[in-house]
Amino acid sequence: MNIAVFDSKSYDVESLSPYQGKDGINYKFFEAKLNEDTVTLAKGFDGVCVFVNDNVNAYVITKLYEYGCRIIALRCAGFNNVDVDYARGRIAVARVPAYSPHAVAEHAMAMLLTSVRRIHKAYIRTRDYNFSLNGLTGFDLYGKTVGIIGTGRIGSAFADICNGFGMNVLAYDSVPNPRPDIKYVTKDELFERSDIISLHCPLSEETHHLINAEALCRMKKGVIIINTSRGALIDTECLVKELLSRRIGGACLDVYEEEGDIFYEDKSGHIMNDEVLARLISMPNVIVTSHQGFLTKEALSNIAQTTHFNIKSLE
Repeated sequence: MNIAVFDSKSYDVESLSPYQGKDGINYKFFEAKLNEDTVTLAKGFDGVCVFVNDNVNAYVITKLYEYGCRIIALRCAGFNNVDVDYARGRIAVARVPAYSPHAVAEHAMAMLLTSVRRIHKAYIRTRDYNFSLNGLTGFDLYGKTVGIIGTGRIGSAFADICNGFGMNVLAYDSVPNPRPDIKYVTKDELFERSDIISLHCPLSEETHHLINAEALCRMKKGVIIINTSRGALIDTECLVKELLSRRIGGACLDVYEEEGDIFYEDKSGHIMNDEVLARLISMPNVIVTSHQGFLTKEALSNIAQTTHFNIKSLE
């Protein structure tokens, strides 16, 4: 089988290279994202391998089906960028449901610690030989209440980390994962009681803009919000307003709802046209990373292994 790998980066090539030619599967890497304009690149291939910002809508699926593609293999857990209902009966869709929950959970905690202990500011200061501690006062995580929305593999791993810090863990999930060290509460109670809120749920019609104006108004003054799942879980414009009003204490964002044409690319030589993202990045109490929670050697290895297995299983 010949597979077209879209939105590929150097780490994708490196992680999939051990599987090149194995089991009769050959990979060709394209830097372009898969969308309506680039789908013609899939001609002559038996399937495509895509990532989070590829747009596999009905039009793209129709073209892939016409080209004889038999599988859409996602290198990620989320599949909100694929019209799965339209693909049904036309072309197989496979994903990587669990590559390394610890990678994402640890990144969420790394962002939180960086934020509350002002590590990013201290790093910049000491690079300039400024060793002043003024303005770097943080707070202990021990004893604080963290609210986790979504307690699947990643949310549960994050709960384990928080328990290790001596935090009080609250959780909300439409399908609870009963554990003695997690107290499940309603969304409203979680919003009202949490000092820190971390999102670990998939993006769907039900969770789109889960964090909106109403939810933000219910939260404690000074709450820290973490999102390592999908950008559209948060109404970003509402978040910006609450950050500007000083009601929200800070945000740690590894994802952004309009990240598609920005993240994973070097934009350092360009003017940032996205005013909302530019404003977020300018705020000293906001940390933005470029959807890198998955980016560990272990996770990349697991993603490649599962992706190859999914394609092989089509035979």
